[in-house]
Amino acid sequence: MTIRDVTPIMRPRAVAVLGASATRTTQGNQVIGNLQGAGFKGRIIPVHATADTINDLPVAKGIAALPRGVDTAVVAIPAAGVAAALAELEAAGVRSAVVFSNGFTAAEERACRAVCDASSMAIHGPNCMGLIDLHEAMPIYPATRTAKARPGAVAVIAQSGSAAISLLNSAAFGISTIVTMGSEFQVTAPDYMRFFAVDPRTSVIGVVLESIQRPAEFAEAVRIVYAAGKSLAVLKVGRSDVGNRAVQAHTGAMISRAEAYDCFFATLGVPVARDYDELIATLECFAATDRLPRGSRLGIVGISGGETALACDIAADLGLKPADFAPATRARVIAALSGAAGSNPLDLGATVNHTPAQDQAAIAAILDDPGVDSLVFIQDAQASLTPTMLNNYTPHMREYAAHAGRTAKPVVMLSPSAENTHPRIHELMAEAGIPVLRGMRPGLIALRNLGTLGQARMTPPTPTPHIPHPDRDTFRAALAGLTGTVPPDLTRRILAAYDIAFVRAATVPDEAAALAAAESIGYPIVLKIVSPDIAHRSDVGGVALGIPDAPALATAMATMRTAIHTARPCARIDGFELQHHLTGQIEAMAGFVAAPPFGTLLTLGTGGTMVELQADRSLDLCPITPARATAMITATRLGALLNGYRTLIPATDTAPLARLAATLSRLAADLSPHLTECDLNPILITPTTGIVHLVDALLVAGPGPG
Repeated sequence: MTIRDVTPIMRPRAVAVLGASATRTTQGNQVIGNLQGAGFKGRIIPVHATADTINDLPVAKGIAALPRGVDTAVVAIPAAGVAAALAELEAAGVRSAVVFSNGFTAAEERACRAVCDASSMAIHGPNCMGLIDLHEAMPIYPATRTAKARPGAVAVIAQSGSAAISLLNSAAFGISTIVTMGSEFQVTAPDYMRFFAVDPRTSVIGVVLESIQRPAEFAEAVRIVYAAGKSLAVLKVGRSDVGNRAVQAHTGAMISRAEAYDCFFATLGVPVARDYDELIATLECFAATDRLPRGSRLGIVGISGGETALACDIAADLGLKPADFAPATRARVIAALSGAAGSNPLDLGATVNHTPAQDQAAIAAILDDPGVDSLVFIQDAQASLTPTMLNNYTPHMREYAAHAGRTAKPVVMLSPSAENTHPRIHELMAEAGIPVLRGMRPGLIALRNLGTLGQARMTPPTPTPHIPHPDRDTFRAALAGLTGTVPPDLTRRILAAYDIAFVRAATVPDEAAALAAAESIGYPIVLKIVSPDIAHRSDVGGVALGIPDAPALATAMATMRTAIHTARPCARIDGFELQHHLTGQIEAMAGFVAAPPFGTLLTLGTGGTMVELQADRSLDLCPITPARATAMITATRLGALLNGYRTLIPATDTAPLARLAATLSRLAADLSPHLTECDLNPILITPTTGIVHLVDALLVAGPGPG
């Protein structure tokens, strides 16, 4: 793991600038002007071959003329000269560089990356907009700065410069530093995450990501941030898959690249936003309160039944479950507010002639409930409130503030629309440590993220231990060089080694052998074509079910050959596969797909021929434990079915399926990247006992490492 120290970039005492001009305004001139305008206390050294002064500063007549001990150099020159300039800067003893340049050709990019890989300097960029430190008066930034930004405790790391600008222009919270990463030829976001973990002026870190190059470094940076008691939230952009991926397995078609990121963040306990509004609300929430809940069970209070009901609706859409009040809580609420239902949410406006003291007693009961992790007040707090409305609402808000002082649980105010909130309300609530969030959906997502953060900080996630299978290297060697569908005999050997059992079956070369094998397997029989050119046999008439006897088997084989010849005239037919036909079974599926750079992504859910249409599946990165597999099953409709469905299906043990899924995840971890896709579909589950039998398996091989 490569760790780059970005301190020379973040705390420079001397900054060299390449690309400033004595005759026109360039990015280099803009950086110099921003540093001068901000009152930067360090030394600024323009580098120019012929000019004597730039921006009234003496010029170094070339990189070699720089004094020793320059902390960072701004590189704002054409892309063709960047690689050579970086090599010269290192030779001159410069400790780091921030590269704004863009428009590299393929050859120029290769040259620049080679320098970055070999350099002892910390090299930031290229194709970035630098950074702005609002505490240190240090804007290494090539554009006009917004006047709205104010110093605070939130650091933002953005791979997109436009994202950083949008956050600067929109956020109400104070900012410690904005860092734009650009193309990350060398220094990456985790390097800055580690810096902010120990920065005393930063307590909250927001990261806007387009991609993660090295997951292990990102995971370690998250661990360091949480160990330092800091908060973190991520917005991953580019979630949609552009273009069609070449996949053969149903599993690959059912999984998007974004879901691999979601699983990665979930394993680390990283709160996630899907757009700028959600990220801003999350960062505002994290910055305004240092209280962390144990979960995401909300107590909801408001003065409007419609608004509190809408909050519950949106919470349900987001997977947030409003807390179920304990009987004692309901009794206390009803005792305090005559006529109240005593359930969650609490509509204060539904009770006639209630007093502040009665409201306080009801809210105190909710906060005392051990099943409530956080309390959210739904309250109109828009900047457009008239003075009369503000005066009417102020007593309620003072009540809310008083409650925050009596509990260790987070208390949050949520204004139901996206309009800017009233500065006076912010002042009132800030004194009590209550975040004021705008927009029902972004605000509730911020509360969900607060719960995610609380759980991760209190119980840091630990990686699943993995012991490779003794035959791992043997199977890797057998798969090396293969591409496409893995031959059936090798597929069976691999699955058998991992104790994944098929139903009684045989693979035979012709009709005569099939009739003999069927007698030993036992009727009824499932017949399948064997062809290296056909991945999904049922799609082309290559599967026949419930064959009762030998004459019917002979007819089925003839019909199948005709169907295959019609649908795939060029397909090779190597014979037939016969399986004992089990009836009355529940169909499940499990599989995996390569998900670089994170490894392999497992999917588990309802199986059968309509697996893609049903799309009932849960996902996680490999490997997983049987306990995690059980949780994945529970999250699907398959899990609800196995729990017992009316009189049709009895409650069925999920442990055998969970063990199979965990075993498959170990197989995936062992044989990645030699295996890129896998379908086990259907997996037949015997009602009640949960015993599993594999009916069909597809393994797809891909190129190995290097």
